Amino acid sequence: MMYLAYQTQADLMEPIRFGAKMARRMLDSPFMGLLGGNSGIRHLSAAYEMVERAALSHARLPFHIDTTTVGNREVEVVEENVCRLPFGTLLHFKKDVDVPQPRVLVVAPLSGHFATLLVGTVRTLLPDHDVYITDWHNARDVSLDEGPFAFDDYVEHVIKFLEFMGPGSHLLAVCQPCVQALVAAAVMAQEDNPAQPRSMTLMAGPIDCRINPTKVNELATSKPISWFERNLIATVPPGFAGSGRKVYPGFVQLSAFVSMNLGRHMKAHFELYENLAAGELEKAETTKVFYDEYFAVLDLAAEFYLETVQYVFQEYRLPKGELTYRGNPIDFKAIRRTALLTVEGERDDICSIGQTVAAQDICSSLRPHRKRHHMQAGVGHYGVFSGRKWAGQVYPLVRNHILASD
Repeated sequence: MMYLAYQTQADLMEPIRFGAKMARRMLDSPFMGLLGGNSGIRHLSAAYEMVERAALSHARLPFHIDTTTVGNREVEVVEENVCRLPFGTLLHFKKDVDVPQPRVLVVAPLSGHFATLLVGTVRTLLPDHDVYITDWHNARDVSLDEGPFAFDDYVEHVIKFLEFMGPGSHLLAVCQPCVQALVAAAVMAQEDNPAQPRSMTLMAGPIDCRINPTKVNELATSKPISWFERNLIATVPPGFAGSGRKVYPGFVQLSAFVSMNLGRHMKAHFELYENLAAGELEKAETTKVFYDEYFAVLDLAAEFYLETVQYVFQEYRLPKGELTYRGNPIDFKAIRRTALLTVEGERDDICSIGQTVAAQDICSSLRPHRKRHHMQAGVGHYGVFSGRKWAGQVYPLVRNHILASD
């Protein structure tokens, strides 16, 4: 009923948003401009635009990366879907370059947002690397005929993507999938898979949530897993390809994210209204671009969500050595050839200091010179993989780590 109620409300709001859009276009027309930029009209137009924007999107936006600079020349970037699996597509940012570059698989989080949340990460990597990314599908658009998508299925997708890319690739995981990326590397090492990555970069991921628990960790342990299943899992209503599938809705996850920093989001939208009303369109555009992406949400398959909460955040199976893959024990000591870099943010309130660096001890067979850790001062969670300090201070370390392992 939860999902049906949400969708009904969204459908009822659609004509209201459409009406606001038409009204705003009329107020922004050249005819109204003859009135000399009346302040009242600008405020009314801004109000209509805020109503127009009061909606979530459930489709991935384009990355909008058309070019990048390689060496001293600008080259075209083309998005290619090179390997499609039921719940995710391997997306390649193809460039026409003269010299082969290290192939890097960016493993995007599956936590309510699309892979475009990492557009800044990809944009920074592109000049020096041949970049691929896991483009996860919205579970509400995946037919029940494709079966379930659980924790092990996520790991299998990562392994299959690395196999498609071929031997010599590198792995970079951001946030939640650091666990699955580490598992994938261990499973491939155990099987002596020729496509096991040469290097692995784990950024702000919950490897060991027992260390310095955050509000996110405390929420996960405050209720039994049965509570999460009863209260947060919904059924996709009719009208979608995945009708009948059990999911953790993206709109629920977004509500949780927003509530953690409600004051900041309210302030941002108030400032957006003021910028629109004042005609400061450049400032307004920056805010709109951010929230266009932030309010684009996807649903998670219920199996994956519940198992991730249980295995990673409640039972700590990875650091306790109790995690399995397809029913078989995982030997992380098998990782001997994949160099490891872990990165954390000083002010990260989602994945705190100590949780990611724990991977260093888990990969105990790696020689010391094959392991490195970096704590980035002055950044929160998103600053680890996006923004000025990511590009200027964290990325050079990632680039050198990959280059030294290539």
